[in-house]
Amino acid sequence: MELRVGGAKPSDNSPAAFKGFSDPLDSHGVPGRSKQYLIHSAFTGTIGGVAMAYVDWAIKGPKIASCSCDYGCPCEFNGKPTEGLCEGLECMLIEEGWFGDLRLDGLKVAAVYRWPGPVHEGGGVVRGFFDANADQAQIDALFTILGGKEQEPTTVFNIYGSTIAQELEPIFAPIEFHSDIEKRTGGFRIDGHLELELEPIRNPVTGAPHRARIVLPEGFEFRQAEIASGTFNANGEIAMGRQKRYGALWRAAYGPYGIIEE
Repeated sequence: MELRVGGAKPSDNSPAAFKGFSDPLDSHGVPGRSKQYLIHSAFTGTIGGVAMAYVDWAIKGPKIASCSCDYGCPCEFNGKPTEGLCEGLECMLIEEGWFGDLRLDGLKVAAVYRWPGPVHEGGGVVRGFFDANADQAQIDALFTILGGKEQEPTTVFNIYGSTIAQELEPIFAPIEFHSDIEKRTGGFRIDGHLELELEPIRNPVTGAPHRARIVLPEGFEFRQAEIASGTFNANGEIAMGRQKRYGALWRAAYGPYGIIEE
C-alpha cells in the first residue's frame, strides 16, 4: 500500500528518482552554464572563480541493482545495452548517513528507470521510492542529495540526472531490504510496486556458484561491485519483468565530491 508521509510532497526542485534529478546543472544558481564548464569547475573547485562550499553530508551502505542487460552489463564498459534499451531498478539501505546535523541512518531509497537506448543518449524516465519511516526533514534532505544539490556536478546523481527526460511522482512506502555482498545475495520489495531478488550466477554445467566482479578504478557509481543474477518485476507506469539478468551489489559511500573512499 502506498503511503504518504506527513503530507510530504516534492518541491519544484526535488527529485522523483534515486538515479538523479533531471535538471542537475543549476545546483548553484548558474543557469545557462554548459556541462563542459561545470565539469571543469568540479576539478577546479570553483564556479565563476568562487570556491564552492557544500553542506556536510554523506550516505553510506549496501546498494543493489539489476537491469535488462546480460551478465556484466556492456554499459559498464562503454558498450550498448544488450536489448537496445536500458531498464531496471535499484535500492540502497543508508546504514550511516547525515545531512548537516540531521541523521539519515536506517532509511532506504529505491528507483525504477528506463532509457530508450544507451543511458548517455538521454530520454530516460524514472520514479523514486522513499522510506515511509522518513520524517519531513529527512525527506527534504534526501530530495536535496538525490536531486544533485549541495554537491559537484560530476557526482553519480548529477551524471545520471542529466540523462532524465521525465520524472514520475515519487512514492513513499515501506521498503523491505536484505543483502549479503560477499555471498552475492540480496533483494528488496515494495508491496505492489517493485521486487528484486539477487542470487549468484551459476555455472551452466555444474550449477556451482560463479563469482565475478567489476572493478572501475575511476567509476562514479562504484569502484568495485560483486556481480549476481537478478530477477525483478515492476508495476505501474514503468512496468517490466526480467529473469536471470545483470545484477550488482556493492557498498556505496557518497558525499558532496562523489564517491567517498573507505
